[in-house]
Amino acid sequence: MSGPDVVPTPPGGVGSELEIELECEGDPPAGLPVGEDLRQLVETAAASAGVTDGHVAISIVDADAIHLLNREHRGKDKPTDVLSFPIDGAGPVAGPREIGDVVICPEHTVSLREAVVHGILHLVGFDHETDNGEMLAVQSQILLWLPEPATEGRG
Repeated sequence: MSGPDVVPTPPGGVGSELEIELECEGDPPAGLPVGEDLRQLVETAAASAGVTDGHVAISIVDADAIHLLNREHRGKDKPTDVLSFPIDGAGPVAGPREIGDVVICPEHTVSLREAVVHGILHLVGFDHETDNGEMLAVQSQILLWLPEPATEGRG
């Protein structure tokens, strides 16, 4: 399925009612977006397909766990960076929207922020394997709009 033909909405332009659940096995890895950074990434990615409400779960797992999921759900017997499991997606729903789940493996991910955006875009209908670059262009634009927050001690 090709992604929606929608231009992403810049940060601050969306009234969102998203519930974001973040689950980590062990200590959160360095570079994991949390708090307002995570909220902005998720809201902006979802809004790029017109989704401004619902629940999304993001799980941070190890290589063994994502390997098993990748084999079971995609038939690929190897670990990967991010998997998405859409439920309601961007279409109309009868009750509260359950957008879906994103599973991320830090060991196979260059950027956890990019993996979050990538996973959410898949949940709302984008597919970089079939959309002639649209999803990856939207992903890049979102990451430009929302640069990584500065942390104490960085120049």
